[in-house]
Amino acid sequence: MKVAAAQYAPTADIGANLAVIASMTAEAAAAGAELVVFPEEAMIPAEAAGKPLHATAEANWPGFLTELSRLAVAHGIAVIAGGYEPSGDSLPYNTIAAVSADGELLGRYRKMHLYDAFDYRESSEVQRGDEGPVVVRIGEFNVGLVNCYDLRFPEFTRTLVEMGADLLSVSAAWVRGPLKEDHWTTLLRTRAIENTCWVVASSLTTPDCIGMSMAVDPLGVVRAALGEEERSLLVVEADKQRIDRARTILPVLRNRRIIIGPR
Repeated sequence: MKVAAAQYAPTADIGANLAVIASMTAEAAAAGAELVVFPEEAMIPAEAAGKPLHATAEANWPGFLTELSRLAVAHGIAVIAGGYEPSGDSLPYNTIAAVSADGELLGRYRKMHLYDAFDYRESSEVQRGDEGPVVVRIGEFNVGLVNCYDLRFPEFTRTLVEMGADLLSVSAAWVRGPLKEDHWTTLLRTRAIENTCWVVASSLTTPDCIGMSMAVDPLGVVRAALGEEERSLLVVEADKQRIDRARTILPVLRNRRIIIGPR
C-alpha cells in the first residue's frame, strides 16, 4: 500500500488550511497513495487560534471532519489529520481523526500524553484524552494513531502493536530546540525497530516546528524523508512482506518475556 505524509505550515486561516489539505490530498491520490497522513494541528495551530481555544474547536471541528470526509471520497484516499475537538468543557481535545476512502470516520484518537515538557505546558490548553489507544483498518494494514509526544512513550506504541497495528501513523508538531531533531529521527526509527512495523510520520513546518517528515520500515531503514520544506509530500510503498521478513529474522515480539497491553 502506498502511504503519503504531507507536511505544511497551517496558519490562523482555517479555510486556507483546508485548501492546502485539499490540494495535498489530491496530490497524494495522484501519486497512487491509498492513505495520506497530515500533522497534528493540521486544522489550526493552537498559538494561531486565538483564545479561548475551545470556542475555535466548537466553531470549526464539525466542518473540519466534514471536509476530510468529502476529500477522502472525492479522491478515493483515506485521510488522517489532527485538529481541536470540543470536549464539552473549557478545554478542547487535541484529536487525530482517521477517515476512510469512503468518507467514513474510522476512529478518533484524543491525545493522552500532553506535552508538559521543555518549558511548555500543553495541559493548560487542551483536555487529556482518556479513550485510547486507537487502531483503525486501512487497506491491508492495521494503523495505530500516534500524536506527537506519544512517540516518547514506548509502552504506548507497543500497546498499539499488541492491538494489531502493523503501521504507526504519527501526526506531530515537533517543536524545534537543542537535540530535538535528533530525538525525532531516533525515536521514529526506534519505534519501528522495536516493534518491527512501519512508521509514517508527518510534522508541521511552522516557524517553531522542524518538519522532517519520514517513513521508516520495520528494520529501521528510512525509506523516505523530507527536510524543512514548508510544503512537501513524501510517498512510500509500505508492504506486508517487509514486516514478515523483519519478524522472521528479528522475532522480538515472539521473544518477549514481559507482555503489556491487551492479550
